[in-house]
Amino acid sequence: MLARSRATPHPPAEPERPRPDAHALALLNAYLDELRLAHNLSPYTLRNYRADTTGYLAWLAGRALAPLRIGRTDFRAYLADLTEAGLARSSLQRKVSTVHAFYRYLVRESHLAADPLFGVSSPKKAKRLPRVLEGSDITRLLDAPPADSPQGLRDRAILELLYAGGLRVSELVGLDLGALNLDDRIVVVRGKGNKERGVLIGRPARDALQRYLRHARPLLIGRSRSGPQRDAVFLNRAGGRLSARSVQSIVPKWATAAGIATAVHPHLLRHSFATHMLDNGAELRVVQELLGHRSANTTQIYADVTAERQRTVYEAAFFNQLRRRDDEQA
Repeated sequence: MLARSRATPHPPAEPERPRPDAHALALLNAYLDELRLAHNLSPYTLRNYRADTTGYLAWLAGRALAPLRIGRTDFRAYLADLTEAGLARSSLQRKVSTVHAFYRYLVRESHLAADPLFGVSSPKKAKRLPRVLEGSDITRLLDAPPADSPQGLRDRAILELLYAGGLRVSELVGLDLGALNLDDRIVVVRGKGNKERGVLIGRPARDALQRYLRHARPLLIGRSRSGPQRDAVFLNRAGGRLSARSVQSIVPKWATAAGIATAVHPHLLRHSFATHMLDNGAELRVVQELLGHRSANTTQIYADVTAERQRTVYEAAFFNQLRRRDDEQA
């Protein structure tokens, strides 16, 4: 008697994804045609618009919802499902923006009297705290340029001033000699909106500036062929005013020489200045004025960095204390 062959079981088929109905797809195709013809969008951008809007329409179809008859509550449920599925915040923002644009088109074309999603905003971006250098890294960086050449003295003064004054690169390269009051350790800078502010610097920065002005700048100014540049504080090797691009090259060059592993750029010194000031007890209002921020809300990000650093130190100390306690009880 022949044995009956056993059939190989097949895995269950995945449930078919709901498809938008013909009317919804017709609206979508008309919308994409307008984008392509009126806005000259790239094929890649149009593909993203189609994918995001089709996904939204499929979600509606799966819940028997018509795109012209939904409300804010329905759309928030859609966003909640995307969030629960683990969609990245940036992707979620893009989808919200795409669907909003789709409904604005439907209003323009008189398919809807009003935008049913009006008032539903994108999720806020996660606040990214700026990186800062530790004090030991700052010390190594400031000590990196040699003191036996005009460029070395100049670069040390640049690094000191960027950190000790929290200056922007544009403010640094725009400095003229008349802006320096080294007796009182005050530098007057012209910031955003052509607004002047006085910046108090520490003695190390003042001393570095004095050494540069006495021993290096005269050698550089002697190479200058243009009179108008003679007032510039920081000069290039040809005796002209140093450019922002040059400063952006100088800072990472000396960071590499100092053995600092992280990428260092001029604005990182400004971040570090503000954070270290707050770490050491400076008031937020004072740091705001030193940085030239119009609003304290802009400066608040550095207070958040300080709070995060304090929490990290606390958690590390607390963990080490628990570990020592466990070792003692073992």
